[in-house]
Order: sequence, then structure tokens, then C-alpha cells
Amino acid sequence: MKVLAIVPSIYETSPGQRFRIEQWEPLLAARGVEISYAPFENDELHALLYRPGHLRQKLNLVARAFLRRIVELRRIKNYDVVYVFREAALLGPAFFEHWIHRSGVPMVFDFDDAVFVSYRSPTNGYLSYLKMASKTKAICRMASHVMAGNPYLAEYAGRVNDRVTIVPTTIDTEKYAVSRRRSEATVPTIGWTGSFSTVQHLDTLRPALEKLARRVPFRLRVIGTPSYQLEGARVEAMPWRSASELEDLNAIDIGIMPLPDDAWSKGKCGLKALQFMALGIPTVCSPVGVNTEIIQDGQNGFIAGSEDEWIEKLSLLLRSSELRERIGTAGRATVEAKYSANVQAPRVHELLQSVVRDAQRERKNADGKADGNHSGLFVKAISEEKDS
Repeated sequence: MKVLAIVPSIYETSPGQRFRIEQWEPLLAARGVEISYAPFENDELHALLYRPGHLRQKLNLVARAFLRRIVELRRIKNYDVVYVFREAALLGPAFFEHWIHRSGVPMVFDFDDAVFVSYRSPTNGYLSYLKMASKTKAICRMASHVMAGNPYLAEYAGRVNDRVTIVPTTIDTEKYAVSRRRSEATVPTIGWTGSFSTVQHLDTLRPALEKLARRVPFRLRVIGTPSYQLEGARVEAMPWRSASELEDLNAIDIGIMPLPDDAWSKGKCGLKALQFMALGIPTVCSPVGVNTEIIQDGQNGFIAGSEDEWIEKLSLLLRSSELRERIGTAGRATVEAKYSANVQAPRVHELLQSVVRDAQRERKNADGKADGNHSGLFVKAISEEKDS
């Protein structure tokens, strides 16, 4: 089976891609699936896109990316199925998805965030609104099958497509192996991982962490931003690095995942929590979205919905290495049973097979359609998204 993976980011740079299609790739390859990646970004655009400003240069690079995408889709008939992760283009309507839909090659749409919610990026400001979040409904409608990262996303897709499967974000449990935790004599480290755009979520926990620091000593490790300060605690901040990600995470004794209770956060698939849990690190999360499905409070992790609960549950973990060990072990078992790539990749393979089989049956009953004239697709894409 030949799969064209239409993805937004270059290989091994985007968490969503890394913990979904890129992680499933070797397991799918063992079952005869050959994946060819077609990222919207190139190195130059990726380096600039997440830096403030440079609007004219960004738009120029995006225009070039559109041209690359056109060239790639002219070869679409060489593939058995097209996999689209989130969107085919970072800006604009679902023009390319319409192209794929009309080609006759089946399209599987995969999304792990509430990309249908308009979001103003801290780095790109109002340029973010050109992403046209409403196009997500049109893409779901056109897809031969939709893979959604959690029930909230699946419910959205199910409004326009009855072929929807929940496939959670997964962890490579062979790569994410449990290491021995540090001794009780060492001051424990509370850790958070994210990015420049999501560090605002950690900021919501600042008052609780500052009060906690006056009661129990701890270190704070922040991964994803070069600097961070917290009164009363020693802070170690660092940018996210692919090469040292596991090493950086393994220095953490307690993982935290605070989230605001909003429409965007409800679409999150619990990746940060799953990373911590896979490494045997006890985890405390906000009761938002899929977190309450992943974690059973007090058994394989903790749920904290208020400042007092955050302080109480972090205090328990900071004061007891035995509790940290017990909760961490249970968290690892949860990941192995439900959220490992080994468990979910075979389901993805079966889904791809069924989509290809259905398309082959349809082709037997109808003559193959030519690529046709794609002029007018852009207008059609915009009109459909207005209707959505």
C-alpha cells in the first residue's frame, strides 16, 4: 500500500505528527505500508514561522509552499490513499482537500486538536485567522474516513461524516522506557513541557506553585522556553530539543499538565500527560477534555481543578517517594494497555486497508475520472466553508 502523507511540518518537528503518523510509520511499514511525506513547510519556513514578525517573508514562503503542494498533488494517482494531518495548507480554504476528493484517490483525515476553533497565535497574531478554521468541517465531510484523537473531536467530525474512528495519540513504549527515579534525599523536581505558545498554560498555575514553594521544597523544570521564573523555587528552563527530549523529561519526578477549560483545550489529546506516564512519572492534570479519561484520580495520576487541589496533590507527591513510585507505575501500565503505538498502529493499518478496499470496489463500478480542470475549486472551497 502506498500512502501520500500530506502534513504541515517537516519530519520530527511537530508533536502531533511525531506522536501519530511518524510514530506509527515503522509499525505500518512492517505490514507493507509505504509512506511518502509531503510537508507544507520547508526548513526556511519552519525556522521563521514561529518567530514574531517577518510577515512579508512568511507570506512569500507560504506562496512557494502552495506551488510545491500543486506539484505534489499532480502525482496523486501514484498512491492508494492520501493521509491528511490537520490540513493540507497552513492558510486558506480547503482547496487542496477538494482537489484530492475529486481525484478519486481516497482521503483519510486525521486531527488531534480542535483545529475548527479560531485561534490567535502569540507569534503570528491576526495572520492566524487566515487559517480559516471553518474549513475543518468541509474536510471532515469530504474524507473517506476520519481519525479523531479523542471523543470531543470525533463528535465534531460525526456531524458530517459517519465514518469516524477514535485513535488516541500514542507513545512508543520501547523508546519511552522507565528509568530509576532519584532517591528520597534529593529535592524532587516538578516538570512541565510545552512550547512558547503554550507556556501561558503553565502561568495559570503560578500562584499555586508559589504558595506550594513556601510549604514544601521543590525544583521546577520548564521545557519549551529558554527562560522562566518562579518565586521561591529554583527554576531550570530550556528550549525543547528532539535529541535530548527523553533525557530532559527523565530528570522530572512529578509531571504537571495545567489547561484552561475552553473549546480549544477540550480538543487536546493528553500528550504531555502520556509522555510523563510512559516514563513512570506521576502526573497531575487539569480536568479538561480527555485528561479525565486517561487519568483515574488517585490511581494512575491525579486530577486537580482548583488552586487548593493543585497544592494538596502536589504536596502529597512531593512528600512521599513511595506514592510517586506507585502512581508512576500505574500510569505506565495505563499507557502500555491503551495508548502505546504497538496497540494502536494495527488499528490504523486495518482502517487504511478498509478505505483502500472500499475505493477499489467503487472503481470497479465506475470508470476512473481524470484529474480534470481544477480552476474554480478555490471558489468552491470558500463557498462550502461559508455554508459550514
